[in-house]
Amino acid sequence: MKKDIRAYGYEELKTEMLSLGEKAFRAGQVYDWLHVKLADRFDEMTNLSKDLRHRLQEQYEILPVSMVERQVSKLDGTNKFLFRLYDGNMVESVLMRYKHGNSVCISSQAGCRMGCVFCASTIGGLKRDLSASEMLGQVYQIQKITGERVHNVVIMGTGEPLDNYDNFLRFVRILTDEHGLHISQRNVTVSTCGIVPRMLELADEKLQITLALSLHGSTQEKRRALMPVANKYSLSEVLSACDAYFEKTGRRVTFEYSLVHGVNDTDEDARELAAILKPRNCHLNLIPVNPVRERDFVRPSRKNALNFKNNLEKSGINVTIRREMGSDIDGACGQLRRRYAQEDGAEASGCGENPAAEGECGRAGWESHNRQD
Repeated sequence: MKKDIRAYGYEELKTEMLSLGEKAFRAGQVYDWLHVKLADRFDEMTNLSKDLRHRLQEQYEILPVSMVERQVSKLDGTNKFLFRLYDGNMVESVLMRYKHGNSVCISSQAGCRMGCVFCASTIGGLKRDLSASEMLGQVYQIQKITGERVHNVVIMGTGEPLDNYDNFLRFVRILTDEHGLHISQRNVTVSTCGIVPRMLELADEKLQITLALSLHGSTQEKRRALMPVANKYSLSEVLSACDAYFEKTGRRVTFEYSLVHGVNDTDEDARELAAILKPRNCHLNLIPVNPVRERDFVRPSRKNALNFKNNLEKSGINVTIRREMGSDIDGACGQLRRRYAQEDGAEASGCGENPAAEGECGRAGWESHNRQD
């Protein structure tokens, strides 16, 4: 098996170069090719000797992340990408343009085992985790394809990032490394359904990334009805983990709340939600649920969504309604990937038969990044 060279950190790559009998400075050259010039092949690394390039080719690989389809919104220029991985699995990524810069939303897993009842990502279960290299590859390919600098990265696409914790953490460290793209940690957001032990571990890392919790229910019972993860971790446990993250990092937590008509968008829900959030230094992002072909959930009307928002603001909650991006293309997480699989005659399958046992939740769409400096 060849080694996945793009997943090595800067110092780790020095050790690899020394093991090849090369001087440590070669690591800087290779790292620059991989993470600044975004090379896909060793033969692009023209300031390395042919002999070294040959040895790299023999012992290492740059895992391919190849574009299969690109959708461009005629409404706002949002780009949605379908990428093929080395083993044929597909993942989705999205480029969204804002005044403060380009945001890229990436996937952390092929499929998802979390079983959220409103999410297209979880249909068919989990196929496998993505390596740090494959997560980086999505960002790098989008930057190469568009020729535009990526300023913000959100890990909110298909999959639960904290269910793929080690690869996710390695991805963040390389993405924000000063020797690479050097994206500020403050411009990185990770969304989780609430794996409490991993949330606490992440707090101990004391990174400056933003933590976003997929809440979606104002009580334990309502959350459990939508999210199997709530069968494993109670609402009080999840909120305590959010508090720990804020205390240890100084970074306020974003709470994501997918509004589903007739399910969690009542005045009572707003009152209960305000009671949960008022004691906390946080931001609430309301997300009218994206329609998914295989589900029968309906988004609330604009009027009802604004009423829900106004009720929360009256209680002193810092709240926004997510700006709708790319509504004329396959908007919901996993929807483009699933459509491609159906058209190709290959239904997605995986290990999602018992999501409550491991318990996470996918997302109800491509969340926008709320910049928090």
